[in-house]
Amino acid sequence: MLYTVVDIETTGNGYKGSKITEISIFVFDGKVIVDEFTTLVNPEQNIPAFITDLTGITDAMVRNAPKFYQIAKKVAEITKDTIFVAHNVNFDYNIILEEFKNLGFDFERQKLCTVRLSRKIMPDLSSYSLGNICTIENIPINGRHRAKGDAEATTELFKRLLERDDNFTINSFLNPKSKPATVPPLLDKKIVDNLPETVGVYEFKNSNNEIIYIGQSNNIKQRVISHFSDKKKTTQTMCLEIAAISFTETGNELLSLLLESAEIKQTAPKFNKPQKEKKETFGLFIYEDQKGIIHLGHNRLKMLPNPILKCSSVAECKNHLETLQKEFQLCQKYCHIEPNTTSCTLYPLEDCQGICCNEEAVNDYNVRVKEAIKSVGISSESFVIKEKGRTENEIGFALILEGIYQGFGYVDFQQSAQLENPEDYQFFVTPKKDSKDIQRIIAEYLKKQNTQNIEVTL
Repeated sequence: MLYTVVDIETTGNGYKGSKITEISIFVFDGKVIVDEFTTLVNPEQNIPAFITDLTGITDAMVRNAPKFYQIAKKVAEITKDTIFVAHNVNFDYNIILEEFKNLGFDFERQKLCTVRLSRKIMPDLSSYSLGNICTIENIPINGRHRAKGDAEATTELFKRLLERDDNFTINSFLNPKSKPATVPPLLDKKIVDNLPETVGVYEFKNSNNEIIYIGQSNNIKQRVISHFSDKKKTTQTMCLEIAAISFTETGNELLSLLLESAEIKQTAPKFNKPQKEKKETFGLFIYEDQKGIIHLGHNRLKMLPNPILKCSSVAECKNHLETLQKEFQLCQKYCHIEPNTTSCTLYPLEDCQGICCNEEAVNDYNVRVKEAIKSVGISSESFVIKEKGRTENEIGFALILEGIYQGFGYVDFQQSAQLENPEDYQFFVTPKKDSKDIQRIIAEYLKKQNTQNIEVTL
């Protein structure tokens, strides 16, 4: 989970009239600052003298500074998919919201207020101003009433609040309609406290040590805690049965998704949706004719050693072929949609580029066919996907041989340097069964990633 800790300085004319003169945003992952954006802003109006006395920001300082519309994209991008944190959050949030409204754009982020959080976690203070709390906590403010100094101090305060949040107060603030998350009655709170905040797979078990639910998350601890405040009846029923939690750290999201899918399929926990897969008896395949043209077709699986996609019916095969033909402007003749024809009916309509009429080079056509093949799955290639391991000295990997998923494993960097091709990784793999869901996970990963993590043998 990422937070953006924000502080702004303004011209001081209320929500509707205030214009930003300075903004500072610290991106915080709960432990360290991972990014920062700070800039003066031209408010396009004079700064009142009392504001200059308070902040030290003068008209001359902002005269050549960017106007808000010039930094709006950066503000939107750096805060996207984060929780917006500030000391007295509504002030900063509403003024930024108003700036976006003036530009004709929406700005909506989940909010968290360090004033409210401090009142819960640090009760009985005489004042909850940023200055007073920082004095008590010995948090330095390098530039009071300047955006960067206040934002940096708020980030340090927020870090300490997270460290002391033993009752998961933050969860109730992030979901104000729910009560603070409470640990299920059969579960020892120490188990929750000791959960890692890393990527992996977790298992809920009942008092008979039976697995009742399997989940995956980039932050195991936070995801587990979120179940406890879920209002869904099924989730509440599940929580009443949780007596133990086990987990497996995977080092990266891909392996956690693969492990989760395999474990759910093998164990079928009662609170997971069953992975029902239709029986696959047909598939898409490719072959190259004497002219070098790559054909796409379909047949029964028993006739296909290496299908590029498995399907449950002929109709499903044809739907996939028609989709690929349209998306990549392939020829219906060579997709075997119109197999017994000299030239396909789409060429006159310019939906086929003329491979069937010798109007297109074979290599040009085959390039599009290969792109189409990549889009439907992991093809029949052998390759290794390399990702982060569980420690800094190892890599995690998923192994695919001739299009079939073999499993995943870990190998240290020194060993990996000696592995020359995908087949060499078989000695380090934990065998897992292939499935349609596994193929989907890998295909989606390949679409999102570039090829630098992938070692291929053709």
